[in-house]
Amino acid sequence: MIIGFNKYQGAGNDFIIIDNLKGIFNADNHTLINRLCDRRFGIGADGLILVSENGQYDFEMQYFNSDGHIGSMCGNGGRCSADFAIRNGIAGKQLTFLAADGVHEAVSDKEIIRLKMNNINDYQIINNNYFINTGSPHYIIFSENIDDINVDKEGREIRWSKEFAPAGINVNFVERQKEGIYVRTFERGVEEETLSCGTGVTASAIAAVLSGQSDIKTVIVKTKGGNLSVSFNITEKSVTDIWLSGPATFVFAGEIEV
Repeated sequence: MIIGFNKYQGAGNDFIIIDNLKGIFNADNHTLINRLCDRRFGIGADGLILVSENGQYDFEMQYFNSDGHIGSMCGNGGRCSADFAIRNGIAGKQLTFLAADGVHEAVSDKEIIRLKMNNINDYQIINNNYFINTGSPHYIIFSENIDDINVDKEGREIRWSKEFAPAGINVNFVERQKEGIYVRTFERGVEEETLSCGTGVTASAIAAVLSGQSDIKTVIVKTKGGNLSVSFNITEKSVTDIWLSGPATFVFAGEIEV
């Protein structure tokens, strides 16, 4: 079987995107998805996305972690899926799509894709660190000199800790900077540090404002893969009107025989 695909990256967070509007790709073939994401034996990516038909919205995004299994919401993947849909005539520059955590809006503005995230109605403080679910669960640790942190080692220990069993958690190390924050993320499902993580960036930006690390409602976020921004409104009971913005870049298209 020959599979056509597009390779995308959003601030270094890279994805294989497959047009599955005709439902040809078997989403239950976890071994194949894992193989396609393998950087030595496949195409290579942090995750794989199927863009599928949906009668109510422009499309449905199914996101799979590189381990081959279905994932929760992926912010950078959502932005890349939106650009893919626009580029391929599936949707216009203002669109809506269904993802694992519900419906999302997206807007294309030149080279920037803005993605509306779902509202947050609660959060927790665990061991003096923030737990925020932005479609995927994130643990946020504020620290200094985070480039000196072994993110794979420390992130993995927290990700697999009994406290967050059995599902585990994504772990973000966050450093305050003159203009915004700097974030490094250990992603579950990928099981290593990724160059950026959209839901992690969103959770970290919100935690920065909640904790007083930042006092603005649009937070510039530096990651190893590039810069993103997160804007939102905070009330006593919730965080609303959350928008994740940044580049979504088409890398190349190809075919692979499996």
